[in-house]
Amino acid sequence: MLAQQFDGRLILEQFSDNPFLPYFYENPERYAFSVELFFMTERHKQLQENLVSQDLFQHYTFSDYFFIKTLLFAKNNLSDEEHRLFKRLFNVLNSTFPKPDILIYLHRPVEILQQNIKKRGREYEETISNEYLQQIQNAYFEYFRTETHTPILIINLGDADFVKDKNCYELLVDAIARPYKGGMNHLSLV
Repeated sequence: MLAQQFDGRLILEQFSDNPFLPYFYENPERYAFSVELFFMTERHKQLQENLVSQDLFQHYTFSDYFFIKTLLFAKNNLSDEEHRLFKRLFNVLNSTFPKPDILIYLHRPVEILQQNIKKRGREYEETISNEYLQQIQNAYFEYFRTETHTPILIINLGDADFVKDKNCYELLVDAIARPYKGGMNHLSLV
């Protein structure tokens, strides 16, 4: 919606191409490294294609992920040894990307995330636990505490639906347009 409104480039993560994802949900210990390595290389390829070549007619780029997501999920899913190796590869690949002007984190309670997962109806996601989702949220917030240069806007959405509720969407757009200092900035739409 933002990319359309502001005539920006849109980058959406292509998670469904990961052949290891269904196996990961069945046996995370065995498939974690494969699933994370595939995600990292695909995200890198996608961002490289979209961020390196600038479009003169599109001043904004909107993405539903940023590359650090790769490392946050890997830290949560990999053993210590695998994570050390993975981090070395990540650091090499990450060095080529520009920093975002602003990072927007749409936060929802785990219960709402579970409802959204059920609505999506992806069979392999049915076993995602509340604990796993909470661990991922915690990983994001740990990272946010360390990032002091990039403005991070954390928007508590609760169960608000900015797709169906135009007023909610306008509040979101207004919030994004404001200037923010580096580090965490909070806003609640509930």
